Amino acid sequence: MIDGSLPRLEFWCDLQCPDCRTALDDVRALRAQYGDALPVELRHFPLEKHKHAYAAAEAAEEAFAQGLGWPFVEALLARTEELGAGGQKVLLDVAREVGVDVEEVDTALIDGRHMLTVDSDQAEGKAIGVKGTPTYVIGGQRLDGGQSQEGLRERIVAVIEAAKTS
Repeated sequence: MIDGSLPRLEFWCDLQCPDCRTALDDVRALRAQYGDALPVELRHFPLEKHKHAYAAAEAAEEAFAQGLGWPFVEALLARTEELGAGGQKVLLDVAREVGVDVEEVDTALIDGRHMLTVDSDQAEGKAIGVKGTPTYVIGGQRLDGGQSQEGLRERIVAVIEAAKTS
């Protein structure tokens, strides 16, 4: 990277996935290590087995539109089991807790204003070979974390460091 910027890290996530909750620790560690120099982008890949994951992705997009996306995502991932049992009520509770306009989240879930974003992410994920979550894409490399998170942070750091020296 000639301009000194770091490659973008895409975090492909299902917001009802317990493994994604675990992966968030790696994302936090990478942010702590590289700060704002490492752009991290949440990409949605709701899995069919999680019946509230699609609505969670839509709610997260509304939270991002209101400037509170990452606080919403982090709070929601901390409650994956509760989301599975409580559905939309949990989405609205989390929105309220992090300061997102709850009425706008509720309206967004009804009017589907973020469906295109979620559908687009899901289609792109399938096109690049994402099969499960969490998955990372950085520097043109896809790193699958659905089976194991073991060693993934180190592999991401290696890609970042290689990009810094090129």
